Amino acid sequence: MKIGFIGLGNMGAPMAANLAKAGHEVSGFDLAAPCPDGVSKAATAAEAATGQDVVITMLPNGAILKSVAAEILPVMQSGAVLLDCSTVEVDAARAVAADCAAMGLGFLDAPVSGGVGGAAGGTLTFMVGGDDAAFATATPLFDIMGQKAVHCGPAGNGQAAKICNNMILGVTMIATCEAFALADKLGLDRQAMFDVVSTSSGYSWSMNAYCPAPGVGPSSPADNNYQPGFASELMLKDLRLSQAAAEAADADTPMGAAAAALYATFVEDEDGKGRDFSAMLPRFEKRGHS
Repeated sequence: MKIGFIGLGNMGAPMAANLAKAGHEVSGFDLAAPCPDGVSKAATAAEAATGQDVVITMLPNGAILKSVAAEILPVMQSGAVLLDCSTVEVDAARAVAADCAAMGLGFLDAPVSGGVGGAAGGTLTFMVGGDDAAFATATPLFDIMGQKAVHCGPAGNGQAAKICNNMILGVTMIATCEAFALADKLGLDRQAMFDVVSTSSGYSWSMNAYCPAPGVGPSSPADNNYQPGFASELMLKDLRLSQAAAEAADADTPMGAAAAALYATFVEDEDGKGRDFSAMLPRFEKRGHS
């Protein structure tokens, strides 16, 4: 396929590179980041989008997505698909989907899970909203960039799946860190704690696959001084998106709200910015009962 790729940051660059390595013709644009090997550089977002079968965006937020869409939709060829892999507000995704439909274009919101390592290794999971025809068009690209793509329903549902998943992740990571800090103060060895919980009713991805305690369980950012696999500020972004969606949908999410408040304090008032989201553990280690 002929592919435009807009947003060549830490996630977008390896995704675009993998598409080029697979033999697709990829034209890339980013305001600051360079094009990876195999990707031709476009002077503008509109140039990257012109004449392409699929245009992929990986952008920081919904406002930028809307701005980029306003620039590129008028130059996209009829029947082309805009595949947005950003994590943005559900309403923003649905607004861009409506604009695409009005112009005879396909649209998919397809936020990802798997981090920079998954982007580089082509092992991302895509949570996809949009119609069946657009999903069929993009499926060969999902197969290159990731290991799984789940079609979650109409436009916006990919974002809904992402923020619900990451709300669970934020809450369970906090609970896991709290439990390790409590175990320490009760004199329970961390390895014993892991051996029990990882095979009992408290098991979770946060414990079993991404343990926040250094030297316990599989290798994780905790074993690298909490250098980010998934940065705390990105978790805060996703938790805030979940709470904005909860407010709009009149959903009661007290644990999600509490997690958002804790990560806001960690990132904005403490030392969490630039650290992995599992660095909540050393935070709790330093604190007493309140």
